[in-house]
Amino acid sequence: MSITDTSATSWFDDIAHRIVDGFHPDRIILFGSHARGEAVSDSDIDLLVIMPVQGSRRRLAVEIGAALCDMPMPKDIVVTTPEDFAWRKDVTGTVEYPAAHEGRVLYANP
Repeated sequence: MSITDTSATSWFDDIAHRIVDGFHPDRIILFGSHARGEAVSDSDIDLLVIMPVQGSRRRLAVEIGAALCDMPMPKDIVVTTPEDFAWRKDVTGTVEYPAAHEGRVLYANP
């Protein structure tokens, strides 16, 4: 099965649930080709995970990736803090910019 199949939404839901259950983020945003509806069979899934971070963001992104390692599609996970997202979302050239302007929110902490 390809992530571009009609069941893509269920993949995104499963990814979001796993991240929420294991890491308790404030928000998860799908961005890139999947959010724009331009994904092809070998497109990766771009995720921006927004949450308070103590320590290394990169290490946390790797831990999130490890929690999703049994899912059969490539994923690119970026972690940012709510404070950094707030100012970087309108700065062209940052990861936060396309996530904020063309992304799809998979989860938002109520």
